[in-house]
Amino acid sequence: MAHDEIYALSPLDGRYARETHALRDYFSEFALVRDRVRVEIDYLIALSRDAHLVRPLTDSEISSLHVLITNFSLDEARAVKEIEQTTRHDVKAIENFLRARLASAALADVIEWLHFGLTSEDVNLTAQALALRDSRDKVMLPALDEIITRLTALAREYKAAPMLARTHGQPAVATTLGKELAVFLARLKKQRAIISAHRFEAKITGAVGNLNASVAAAPQVDWLAFSAQFIRAYDLEPNLVTTQLVPYDNWLRYFDALRLTNAILIDFAQDIWRYISDDYLKSRVVAGEVGSSTMPQKVNPIDFENAEGNLGIANALCEQYARKLPISRLQRDLSDSTVRRTFGVALGHTLVAYKNIARGLDRVEANTEKMRADLEAHWEIVAEGAQTILRAAGVRDAYDRLKSLTRGKAFSESEFRAWIESLAVDEAVKARLRALSPFAYVGLAEQIVIGQLGDQATS
Repeated sequence: MAHDEIYALSPLDGRYARETHALRDYFSEFALVRDRVRVEIDYLIALSRDAHLVRPLTDSEISSLHVLITNFSLDEARAVKEIEQTTRHDVKAIENFLRARLASAALADVIEWLHFGLTSEDVNLTAQALALRDSRDKVMLPALDEIITRLTALAREYKAAPMLARTHGQPAVATTLGKELAVFLARLKKQRAIISAHRFEAKITGAVGNLNASVAAAPQVDWLAFSAQFIRAYDLEPNLVTTQLVPYDNWLRYFDALRLTNAILIDFAQDIWRYISDDYLKSRVVAGEVGSSTMPQKVNPIDFENAEGNLGIANALCEQYARKLPISRLQRDLSDSTVRRTFGVALGHTLVAYKNIARGLDRVEANTEKMRADLEAHWEIVAEGAQTILRAAGVRDAYDRLKSLTRGKAFSESEFRAWIESLAVDEAVKARLRALSPFAYVGLAEQIVIGQLGDQATS
């Protein structure tokens, strides 16, 4: 019963377990143990194949070592954790586990080469770099892409739908719903490119970063070249200038990019919440769902509200990484280790948020009648265009004229039309003014959307 989701301490393993399940393969304790085993075995093979310290391994022996990785089971992970109860050292428990596995096999004579010259952080950091990269590629980016795909579709659908824009919360000028969505689309696409291009660093440099033990035992090996080759074989970026730790600056650049992406999405969720509140967007009613225990009419923007909260939690952790991980007492201390174990938590809350935003976007549609009604009620928003037309025509004090006419006042279409006819300007200027309306005064909004989407212009 203690393993039932309803007993979970963290909502990521309870309420949101289905949303975050994919991350367990990268950041669970099982995943960390499995990936450490992978690094230890790959390193043993490299000592034979590349450093020529271990005797040549047969194809069958290499295959049997790979099987230890590919078939690594939950029971084996539990066996490692049982050993750790005695060692009180997680990586030494991995080594002892592998020693026991190889002792009765044809590879018994290479046991002493396990963990040769390594420090625990060589193993840990490489395993975690792999987890960060693979979870990004297989979980986080696909989840972000779902948002981008839905946002693209909405921006395209509503690229020409006029909408009242507000500055300082007040009616300002007209825009289109599609263009406002395209702004967020452009920001997210830039962040996605940064996140996907990031290359994670790892290191094999020994206990204080100098490969001391390796050089002492086997000075004939080019250990710097070997280290770089080993890390590059994982498609990671080697860092050869380290302490016992690889400097976390590189990883933090990833989390900083993720944090900015999340901040953009908080901004987006709040704007969408306001559009729903203003009735510019409607949430599709889903049969069986309830908006309130007492108010049956409610259809709440819960997906965007949930996302906002989860993104805040995720960013709080990312900010803690930025504060903590660049700093270490001399070579290292264990305070970084416990912080690194929360990477899955930060990514988990991010993932929950991304899925909620994608779900929310799948349910919203524009209320074009309401948007048009608000534009009709605010003809004063064309004052910007009117005073600019007059200034271009050489009319003095055009801004002040429109200010006295419209500032803080309701202004109707009929009043606007009467004002035009009262002007002592030529007919061409009046014609330009008559062409203004809250519905058409959207500038290049549609073209901007088309350019962002890469569509061919149709108008």
